Amino acid sequence: MQASGVSELERHTTPVRRGQVLAWAAWDWGSAAFNAVMTTFVFTVYLTSKAFGGEDHGSAVLGACLGVAGLGIALLAPVSGQRSDAGGRRKLWLGVHTGVVALLTGLCFFAFPRPEFLLYGAALIAAGHVFSELAGVNYNAMLEQIASPATIGRVSGIGWSAGYFGGIVALLAVLALFVQPAFHWFGASTQDSLNLRLVAVFSMLWIIAFSLPVMFAVPEVPRRPAARLGLFASYGLLWRRIRAIWATSPHTIYFLAASAVFRDGLAAVFTFGGVIAAGTFGFSLSQVIFFAIFGNVVAAAGALLGGVLDDVVGPKRVIMGSLVGLLVAAAAILVLGNGTYALGGFTWTGALTFWIFGLFLCLFVGPAQASARAYLARLAPDGEAGELFGLYATTGRAVSFLAPTLFSVCITIATRLVPAGQAQRWGIAGIMVVLLAGLLVLLPVRPPARVATAVVPEA
Repeated sequence: MQASGVSELERHTTPVRRGQVLAWAAWDWGSAAFNAVMTTFVFTVYLTSKAFGGEDHGSAVLGACLGVAGLGIALLAPVSGQRSDAGGRRKLWLGVHTGVVALLTGLCFFAFPRPEFLLYGAALIAAGHVFSELAGVNYNAMLEQIASPATIGRVSGIGWSAGYFGGIVALLAVLALFVQPAFHWFGASTQDSLNLRLVAVFSMLWIIAFSLPVMFAVPEVPRRPAARLGLFASYGLLWRRIRAIWATSPHTIYFLAASAVFRDGLAAVFTFGGVIAAGTFGFSLSQVIFFAIFGNVVAAAGALLGGVLDDVVGPKRVIMGSLVGLLVAAAAILVLGNGTYALGGFTWTGALTFWIFGLFLCLFVGPAQASARAYLARLAPDGEAGELFGLYATTGRAVSFLAPTLFSVCITIATRLVPAGQAQRWGIAGIMVVLLAGLLVLLPVRPPARVATAVVPEA
């Protein structure tokens, strides 16, 4: 089955439209309100506070809800991308899924600080994750529409950096307006946690405002002639396409497997970075947030630089170089720890260790993430990017337990081998194992080249 669409010559010669790129990247800027504010630094911290029954209970409920959400993403993402590709509704479903994320975010306002609202709030965040990932499938697939093969790495880097910068600005706004208000206004009231619940309303408006440009600037993909399939028939078609991709371009499958592993390691760097900063290096909450802001700036710069290098040397080299850099920086933090060392007349402290090598970790995460997306966009057959990015989301979820599990296992082992209070940093070794495994699996994968659309056998 040959997909319709632009010719190969047109793909290589069509100029990039700056307005479309900026509108596309604005979506990433807007999504930071859900990813950084609601999920990472503010609202989930509120949900796991004592007001909802304590950190242990709140974390357990939130973790269970997110686990169910991960299963939902794994099941729905590839078929969602497949159906939007064929139906010519990629932009439509991006808008629908983003709108649902905004609505679920706004409904978090009604998560009052009482234990009976914990499941309500956690379920909203988990459902938001599902629809955010489904929106991301269509958003990532749009990369092939707004970039040529010669600029796809750079454009992907712009999108990732916009997400990092958007997170910085949104966090600063939340801190100044709600968490540590710079002036007195009704939204600064802490009665019934009004200030923290209003963060949800702020995030909803932020998502909506910055999601609108892409809806007007980027055209819809053309509809492909195809039979209308039910949900179960779509899964049958998905399986046949996976077999067809394996037959015509097995390295696409290899890359999906490799990226699933190393992306889990990349996610763990941000997930556990703050935990290690506080637990091992003694950072206060304000110091952790301060480091997070600097880390996002550095990651954004790395994504931009990596995007430029991607178009020059190719995404595989950028990813491999980034993974090596991550391993070196992580090893330095692991070995040096929170120790103090005299270097002539200079004293090297644990805080300096984390600031320097922690920022190096952030620097290399950005280009690895951006080039992974560009890598897959180069591999995608014409008209099938949505389905392929759906598989990208699914494979990532399938191994998302690796880094957290190894992080915990390494700490558990270390508690029996090192003095009390020094075991946590050995969790870094677990993250390093995942990053190294991703690097090794990536080594034999051929660098991407545009491939012919897979010929899918009829049912």
